[in-house]
Amino acid sequence: MDALCIRPSSGGQGKYAGGNGVIRRIRFREAMTAAILSGHRRVAPFGLHQGQPGSPGQNQIQRANGQVETIGSSAEVAMAVDDTFIIETPGGGGFGCLD
Repeated sequence: MDALCIRPSSGGQGKYAGGNGVIRRIRFREAMTAAILSGHRRVAPFGLHQGQPGSPGQNQIQRANGQVETIGSSAEVAMAVDDTFIIETPGGGGFGCLD
């Protein structure tokens, strides 16, 4: 199933909360090679003035048989029919103290 939705609670807390990331699911209808170049998969987006960091992103492949593989921020992957590429973008860092 192809889908695009908000990634709940991925933005950092603060007086002004960071924005949420998104989740994108792309199902492949034929075999091919997919590539991704993304950032903030290991280091979370930082907050400012005591705001909390946002959640780091994540890239995964869900194989047609249900197996899930986590891949790095820069990757090239062979995709088979009915495999799904799942991209979770990072949330933004929060700004300011909650007090």
